[in-house]
Amino acid sequence: MRKFFPYIALLILIFIIVGDTTADEKSKEAKISNSLGMEFVYIEPGTFMMGSPSSESSQHNDERQHQVTLTKGFYMQTTEVTVGQWRIFVQDSGYKSEAETGGGIYNWNGKEWEKKKGYYWDNPGFSQNDSHPVTCVSWNDANAFIKWINRKEGKIYRLPTEAEWEYSARAGTKAARFWGNDENKACSYANVADRTAKRKWSGWIIHNCDDGYVYTSPVGSFKSNSFGLYDILGNAWEWCQDWYGDYPSSALTNPTGPSSGLFRVDRGCCWGDAPTDCRSARRGMSSPDYRVFGMGFRLVRDLYLFTV
Repeated sequence: MRKFFPYIALLILIFIIVGDTTADEKSKEAKISNSLGMEFVYIEPGTFMMGSPSSESSQHNDERQHQVTLTKGFYMQTTEVTVGQWRIFVQDSGYKSEAETGGGIYNWNGKEWEKKKGYYWDNPGFSQNDSHPVTCVSWNDANAFIKWINRKEGKIYRLPTEAEWEYSARAGTKAARFWGNDENKACSYANVADRTAKRKWSGWIIHNCDDGYVYTSPVGSFKSNSFGLYDILGNAWEWCQDWYGDYPSSALTNPTGPSSGLFRVDRGCCWGDAPTDCRSARRGMSSPDYRVFGMGFRLVRDLYLFTV
Protein backbone atom coordinates (compact mmCIF):
# COMPACT_ATOMS: atom_id res chain seq x y z
CA MET A 1 0.00 0.00 0.00
CA ARG A 2 2.87 2.33 0.89
CA LYS A 3 4.15 2.35 -2.70
CA PHE A 4 0.85 3.85 -3.87
CA PHE A 5 1.03 6.84 -1.47
CA PRO A 6 2.79 9.14 -3.99
CA TYR A 7 0.11 8.40 -6.57
CA ILE A 8 -2.68 8.98 -4.08
CA ALA A 9 -1.09 12.30 -3.07
CA LEU A 10 -0.87 13.30 -6.73
CA LEU A 11 -4.53 12.46 -7.30
CA ILE A 12 -5.50 14.56 -4.27
CA LEU A 13 -3.44 17.49 -5.61
CA ILE A 14 -5.07 17.16 -9.03
CA PHE A 15 -8.48 17.12 -7.36
CA ILE A 16 -7.64 20.31 -5.46
CA ILE A 17 -6.35 22.01 -8.62
CA VAL A 18 -9.35 20.97 -10.73
CA GLY A 19 -11.74 21.94 -7.97
CA ASP A 20 -10.20 25.38 -7.63
CA THR A 21 -9.97 26.08 -11.37
CA THR A 22 -13.49 24.80 -11.97
CA ALA A 23 -14.84 27.18 -9.33
CA ASP A 24 -12.96 30.08 -10.91
CA GLU A 25 -14.06 29.13 -14.43
CA LYS A 26 -17.70 29.17 -13.35
CA SER A 27 -17.34 32.64 -11.82
CA LYS A 28 -15.02 34.22 -14.35
CA GLU A 29 -17.74 36.20 -16.11
CA ALA A 30 -18.87 37.76 -12.85
CA LYS A 31 -17.52 40.70 -10.93
CA ILE A 32 -15.95 39.32 -7.77
CA SER A 33 -14.91 40.91 -4.50
CA ASN A 34 -12.64 40.08 -1.58
CA SER A 35 -12.50 40.57 2.17
CA LEU A 36 -11.32 44.19 1.79
CA GLY A 37 -14.24 45.11 -0.45
CA MET A 38 -12.08 45.25 -3.56
CA GLU A 39 -14.02 44.49 -6.74
CA PHE A 40 -12.53 42.77 -9.78
CA VAL A 41 -13.74 42.10 -13.32
CA TYR A 42 -12.62 39.26 -15.51
CA ILE A 43 -10.53 40.32 -18.51
CA GLU A 44 -10.70 37.90 -21.43
CA PRO A 45 -7.54 36.85 -23.30
CA GLY A 46 -6.91 38.62 -26.60
CA THR A 47 -4.56 40.27 -29.07
CA PHE A 48 -4.00 44.01 -29.47
CA MET A 49 -1.56 46.58 -30.78
CA MET A 50 0.45 47.88 -27.85
CA GLY A 51 2.01 51.32 -28.03
CA SER A 52 1.00 54.23 -30.23
CA PRO A 53 1.04 54.72 -34.00
CA SER A 54 3.27 57.43 -35.42
CA SER A 55 0.15 59.40 -36.31
CA GLU A 56 -0.88 59.74 -32.67
CA SER A 57 -0.42 63.24 -31.30
CA SER A 58 2.26 63.44 -28.59
CA GLN A 59 3.71 60.01 -29.33
CA HIS A 60 6.93 59.32 -27.43
CA ASN A 61 9.95 57.41 -28.74
CA ASP A 62 9.44 54.55 -26.30
CA GLU A 63 5.90 53.79 -27.48
CA ARG A 64 6.78 51.81 -30.62
CA GLN A 65 3.68 49.91 -31.67
CA HIS A 66 3.85 46.11 -31.72
CA GLN A 67 1.39 43.24 -31.52
CA VAL A 68 0.84 41.54 -28.17
CA THR A 69 -1.20 38.43 -27.42
CA LEU A 70 -2.37 37.59 -23.92
CA THR A 71 -3.35 33.93 -23.74
CA LYS A 72 -4.57 33.88 -20.13
CA GLY A 73 -7.51 35.70 -18.64
CA PHE A 74 -7.19 37.50 -15.31
CA TYR A 75 -9.15 39.59 -12.84
CA MET A 76 -8.39 43.30 -12.78
CA GLN A 77 -9.38 45.49 -9.84
CA THR A 78 -12.09 47.89 -10.98
CA THR A 79 -10.54 50.83 -9.12
CA GLU A 80 -7.23 51.82 -7.65
CA VAL A 81 -6.45 50.57 -4.14
CA THR A 82 -8.02 53.04 -1.74
CA VAL A 83 -6.75 54.80 1.35
CA GLY A 84 -9.21 52.75 3.40
CA GLN A 85 -7.98 49.45 2.00
CA TRP A 86 -4.37 50.46 2.64
CA ARG A 87 -5.33 51.50 6.17
CA ILE A 88 -6.63 47.97 6.90
CA PHE A 89 -3.26 46.59 5.77
CA VAL A 90 -1.32 49.00 7.98
CA GLN A 91 -3.48 48.37 11.03
CA ASP A 92 -3.20 44.61 10.62
CA SER A 93 0.50 44.40 9.78
CA GLY A 94 2.05 47.48 11.39
CA TYR A 95 3.76 48.26 8.08
CA LYS A 96 5.54 51.58 7.66
CA SER A 97 5.78 52.90 4.11
CA GLU A 98 9.07 54.04 2.58
CA ALA A 99 7.81 57.62 2.74
CA GLU A 100 7.55 57.25 6.52
CA THR A 101 10.92 55.56 6.97
CA GLY A 102 12.84 57.28 4.19
CA GLY A 103 12.27 60.99 4.47
CA GLY A 104 8.92 61.66 2.85
CA ILE A 105 7.71 62.08 -0.74
CA TYR A 106 8.27 64.26 -3.76
CA ASN A 107 5.84 67.17 -3.69
CA TRP A 108 5.03 69.93 -6.19
CA ASN A 109 5.42 73.32 -4.51
CA GLY A 110 4.05 75.30 -7.44
CA LYS A 111 7.42 75.79 -9.11
CA GLU A 112 9.36 72.54 -8.80
CA TRP A 113 9.40 69.07 -7.28
CA GLU A 114 10.92 68.88 -3.81
CA LYS A 115 11.27 66.09 -1.28
CA LYS A 116 8.94 66.76 1.60
CA LYS A 117 9.50 65.07 4.95
CA GLY A 118 6.40 64.16 6.96
CA TYR A 119 4.25 63.55 3.89
CA TYR A 120 3.06 59.97 3.36
CA TRP A 121 -0.06 57.97 2.42
CA ASP A 122 -2.19 59.38 5.26
CA ASN A 123 -0.85 62.91 4.91
CA PRO A 124 -0.18 63.49 1.20
CA GLY A 125 -0.37 67.26 1.39
CA PHE A 126 -4.04 67.60 0.48
CA SER A 127 -7.42 66.61 1.88
CA GLN A 128 -8.63 63.06 1.26
CA ASN A 129 -10.75 60.35 2.81
CA ASP A 130 -10.77 56.55 2.76
CA SER A 131 -12.53 56.40 -0.62
CA HIS A 132 -9.67 58.18 -2.43
CA PRO A 133 -6.84 56.24 -4.08
CA VAL A 134 -3.89 55.64 -1.82
CA THR A 135 -0.86 57.62 -3.03
CA CYS A 136 2.69 58.28 -1.82
CA VAL A 137 3.41 54.53 -2.00
CA SER A 138 6.44 53.06 -3.75
CA TRP A 139 6.62 49.92 -5.89
CA ASN A 140 8.22 48.25 -2.89
CA ASP A 141 5.33 49.36 -0.68
CA ALA A 142 2.78 48.01 -3.16
CA ASN A 143 4.48 44.63 -3.14
CA ALA A 144 4.50 44.56 0.67
CA PHE A 145 0.72 45.02 0.49
CA ILE A 146 0.50 42.19 -2.06
CA LYS A 147 2.48 39.78 0.12
CA TRP A 148 0.17 40.59 3.01
CA ILE A 149 -3.10 40.11 1.11
CA ASN A 150 -1.88 36.89 -0.49
CA ARG A 151 -1.24 35.44 2.97
CA LYS A 152 -4.53 36.79 4.26
CA GLU A 153 -6.70 35.44 1.42
CA GLY A 154 -4.77 32.45 0.11
CA LYS A 155 -5.07 33.80 -3.45
CA ILE A 156 -2.54 35.14 -5.93
CA TYR A 157 -2.70 38.91 -6.19
CA ARG A 158 -0.02 40.89 -7.99
CA LEU A 159 0.61 44.06 -9.97
CA PRO A 160 -0.46 43.90 -13.62
CA THR A 161 2.16 43.47 -16.28
CA GLU A 162 2.54 46.51 -18.50
CA ALA A 163 0.88 44.61 -21.36
CA GLU A 164 -2.06 43.57 -19.19
CA TRP A 165 -2.46 47.14 -18.02
CA GLU A 166 -2.56 48.65 -21.53
CA TYR A 167 -4.81 45.90 -22.87
CA SER A 168 -7.23 46.57 -20.00
CA ALA A 169 -7.00 50.35 -20.35
CA ARG A 170 -7.74 50.26 -24.07
CA ALA A 171 -10.69 47.90 -23.60
CA GLY A 172 -10.70 47.07 -27.30
CA THR A 173 -10.19 50.64 -28.52
CA LYS A 174 -7.44 51.95 -30.81
CA ALA A 175 -7.74 55.67 -30.13
CA ALA A 176 -5.34 57.61 -27.92
CA ARG A 177 -7.73 57.22 -24.98
CA PHE A 178 -10.47 54.72 -24.31
CA TRP A 179 -13.10 57.42 -24.90
CA GLY A 180 -11.51 58.59 -28.17
CA ASN A 181 -8.95 61.11 -29.37
CA ASP A 182 -10.60 64.27 -28.03
CA GLU A 183 -8.54 65.21 -24.98
CA ASN A 184 -11.11 67.76 -23.85
CA LYS A 185 -13.74 65.07 -23.20
CA ALA A 186 -11.52 63.75 -20.41
CA CYS A 187 -13.49 65.26 -17.54
CA SER A 188 -16.36 62.82 -18.02
CA TYR A 189 -13.95 59.89 -17.72
CA ALA A 190 -10.91 60.91 -15.72
CA ASN A 191 -9.56 63.18 -12.99
CA VAL A 192 -6.85 65.11 -14.85
CA ALA A 193 -5.24 68.55 -15.04
CA ASP A 194 -8.22 70.74 -15.89
CA ARG A 195 -9.68 74.20 -15.38
CA THR A 196 -10.11 73.44 -11.66
CA ALA A 197 -6.38 72.81 -11.36
CA LYS A 198 -5.50 75.85 -13.44
CA ARG A 199 -7.28 78.09 -10.97
CA LYS A 200 -4.69 76.94 -8.44
CA TRP A 201 -1.68 76.61 -10.77
CA SER A 202 -2.10 79.17 -13.53
CA GLY A 203 0.88 77.95 -15.55
CA TRP A 204 -0.34 74.40 -16.01
CA ILE A 205 -1.16 72.90 -19.40
CA ILE A 206 -4.63 71.45 -19.02
CA HIS A 207 -7.51 69.63 -20.64
CA ASN A 208 -10.06 72.28 -21.58
CA CYS A 209 -12.79 70.95 -19.30
CA ASP A 210 -13.65 70.95 -15.60
CA ASP A 211 -13.69 67.76 -13.51
CA GLY A 212 -14.21 69.52 -10.19
CA TYR A 213 -11.08 68.22 -8.44
CA VAL A 214 -7.68 69.80 -7.88
CA TYR A 215 -6.19 66.68 -6.30
CA THR A 216 -7.41 63.08 -6.11
CA SER A 217 -11.10 62.21 -6.28
CA PRO A 218 -12.97 59.29 -4.70
CA VAL A 219 -12.38 56.20 -6.84
CA GLY A 220 -15.15 55.48 -9.34
CA SER A 221 -16.25 59.13 -9.58
CA PHE A 222 -16.07 59.10 -13.39
CA LYS A 223 -17.33 56.86 -16.19
CA SER A 224 -15.63 53.50 -16.61
CA ASN A 225 -14.24 52.08 -19.82
CA SER A 226 -16.11 49.26 -21.54
CA PHE A 227 -14.30 46.65 -19.42
CA GLY A 228 -15.78 48.22 -16.28
CA LEU A 229 -12.51 49.79 -15.07
CA TYR A 230 -12.61 53.17 -13.36
CA ASP A 231 -9.79 55.75 -13.21
CA ILE A 232 -7.62 53.63 -15.51
CA LEU A 233 -6.57 57.03 -16.84
CA GLY A 234 -6.30 59.86 -14.35
CA ASN A 235 -6.55 60.16 -10.57
CA ALA A 236 -3.25 58.33 -9.82
CA TRP A 237 -0.41 56.79 -11.78
CA GLU A 238 -0.38 53.03 -11.27
CA TRP A 239 2.60 50.78 -10.69
CA CYS A 240 3.10 47.82 -13.03
CA GLN A 241 5.13 44.70 -12.38
CA ASP A 242 7.64 45.15 -15.22
CA TRP A 243 11.09 46.62 -15.27
CA TYR A 244 11.17 49.46 -17.79
CA GLY A 245 12.79 48.72 -21.16
CA ASP A 246 12.54 49.33 -24.90
CA TYR A 247 9.74 47.68 -26.83
CA PRO A 248 10.64 45.07 -29.43
CA SER A 249 9.76 45.40 -33.11
CA SER A 250 8.27 41.89 -33.31
CA ALA A 251 5.07 40.40 -31.93
CA LEU A 252 5.07 39.08 -28.36
CA THR A 253 3.00 36.62 -26.33
CA ASN A 254 2.43 37.25 -22.60
CA PRO A 255 5.34 39.71 -22.25
CA THR A 256 6.62 40.51 -18.76
CA GLY A 257 9.30 43.08 -19.61
CA PRO A 258 13.07 42.90 -19.09
CA SER A 259 14.54 40.54 -16.50
CA SER A 260 16.22 43.41 -14.65
CA GLY A 261 16.61 47.17 -14.71
CA LEU A 262 16.78 50.39 -12.76
CA PHE A 263 13.18 51.55 -13.10
CA ARG A 264 9.75 49.99 -12.80
CA VAL A 265 6.94 50.91 -15.18
CA ASP A 266 4.08 53.14 -14.07
CA ARG A 267 1.01 53.88 -16.17
CA GLY A 268 -2.19 55.84 -16.38
CA CYS A 269 -1.42 59.54 -15.60
CA CYS A 270 -2.79 61.35 -12.55
CA TRP A 271 -4.91 64.28 -11.42
CA GLY A 272 -2.16 66.78 -12.34
CA ASP A 273 -1.22 65.56 -15.81
CA ALA A 274 -1.61 67.30 -19.15
CA PRO A 275 -3.15 65.69 -22.28
CA THR A 276 0.23 64.48 -23.59
CA ASP A 277 0.51 62.17 -20.57
CA CYS A 278 -3.11 61.02 -20.36
CA ARG A 279 -3.10 58.45 -23.15
CA SER A 280 -3.42 54.66 -23.14
CA ALA A 281 0.08 54.21 -24.59
CA ARG A 282 1.91 56.68 -22.34
CA ARG A 283 4.68 55.04 -20.31
CA GLY A 284 6.21 56.21 -17.08
CA MET A 285 9.26 54.88 -15.27
CA SER A 286 10.35 55.32 -11.67
CA SER A 287 12.78 53.68 -9.26
CA PRO A 288 11.12 51.03 -7.05
CA ASP A 289 11.51 53.23 -3.96
CA TYR A 290 10.04 56.36 -5.59
CA ARG A 291 6.98 57.89 -3.98
CA VAL A 292 4.97 60.93 -4.94
CA PHE A 293 1.47 62.21 -4.21
CA GLY A 294 0.25 61.19 -7.66
CA MET A 295 1.28 57.51 -7.57
CA GLY A 296 -0.82 54.54 -6.49
CA PHE A 297 -1.68 51.07 -7.79
CA ARG A 298 -4.40 48.55 -8.58
CA LEU A 299 -4.25 44.78 -8.30
CA VAL A 300 -4.64 41.80 -10.58
CA ARG A 301 -5.85 38.50 -9.21
CA ASP A 302 -4.84 35.43 -11.15
CA LEU A 303 -7.66 33.21 -12.28
CA TYR A 304 -6.20 30.04 -10.79
CA LEU A 305 -4.75 29.44 -7.38
CA PHE A 306 -2.54 26.72 -8.88
CA THR A 307 -0.91 26.52 -12.30
CA VAL A 308 -0.19 23.28 -14.21
